[in-house]
Formats: sequence, C-alpha cells, structure tokens
Amino acid sequence: MFGATKIHHVAIICSDYAKSKHFYTEILGFEIVEETYRQARGSYKLDLRVGPNQIELFSFPDTPARVSNPEACGLRHLAFEVEDVSAVLSYLRGLDVEAEDIRIDEITGKQFTFFRDPDNLPLEVYQR
Repeated sequence: MFGATKIHHVAIICSDYAKSKHFYTEILGFEIVEETYRQARGSYKLDLRVGPNQIELFSFPDTPARVSNPEACGLRHLAFEVEDVSAVLSYLRGLDVEAEDIRIDEITGKQFTFFRDPDNLPLEVYQR
C-alpha cells in the first residue's frame, strides 16, 4: 500500500526568479513561507503557501525549455480552486495577465478558465 494522505507540494522551475516571484506573490497573492538562496547551485528555492498546500518555486541557471501546452504528455496544468471565477478573471486581466474566456465543465457544470505564468506554465482557476 502506498499510503499517501495528501499532496505535500508542487515544484515549479522558473527561468526568471524575480519575475516569477512577483507573479506568484504579488499577482496571485501566495504567502512566502521561506526563501533560500543556495550558493553552491546558484539558485533560489521559494516556498509558497496556497491554502493548506505548498508550491516550491525554484530557479536554476541555464534551464532547458520544456513543452508546456495543456495537451502535451506529462503534467497537464496546475488548478486553483476559487469562489468566483469571473471575479478572478477580471482581477487577472486588470493586471494584464492574459487569460482565456470562462468555460463550463461539461461534467460538473462549474466554471473554469486558464491563464499562464511567466514561463508559460498553464494554470487554471476552477469554481469551488
């Protein structure tokens, strides 16, 4: 038996640490838990709180590009539950974050939309 009880964290590697830190903390409003500069690696690790969950934002020198389309093989996207998708969409667009129009999940009937982080990682907001 595997025995996992929850997802502990999601790790994201960014190409521009300052830009991504601003996006995740100032635009998305995630709380900084801890920020560490790792001299030997020339990289940062930023722990962010997202409700009861955590995102680890990493920077590494000279990271290779990766396919990021939602239908590419691998992790499809990262979704955040929100109360009001329409309000979040207006908020993001007000900060010049490009986001798709609202869609309706044909299975649940709930609203959702996609936007992207500074490295083109597909992110979703999904109605609670």
